[in-house]
Amino acid sequence: MKEVITYTDFAKLDMRVAVVTAAAIVEGADRLLQLTLYVGDPLSGGLGEKTVVSGIREWYQPEELIGKQVIYLANLEPRNLRGVESQGMILAADDGQPVLLSIEKKVKQGCAVC
Repeated sequence: MKEVITYTDFAKLDMRVAVVTAAAIVEGADRLLQLTLYVGDPLSGGLGEKTVVSGIREWYQPEELIGKQVIYLANLEPRNLRGVESQGMILAADDGQPVLLSIEKKVKQGCAVC
């Protein structure tokens, strides 16, 4: 088990529902996919469009991700991976391979996860 955190620490995480609108293989990388996420209308409290690079290429094909709702960690510090700025992270369970977290039924993109 990892270190116990306070509720205040947990409350710092900005997790949102997003939909994958585009997905592509990152050139020169065996494990990476570049995902374009729509995280809701900025005029309604959403975050607009974001780019995430994820190491899920071995388990997911780009075309199967289009239209899938995922859980997006929005306030993770951006990182440059193979020349692409990753603006957060999508969440997955680790069952010997990543299994993307999703929700039971469709909701509005940009909804907070709490």
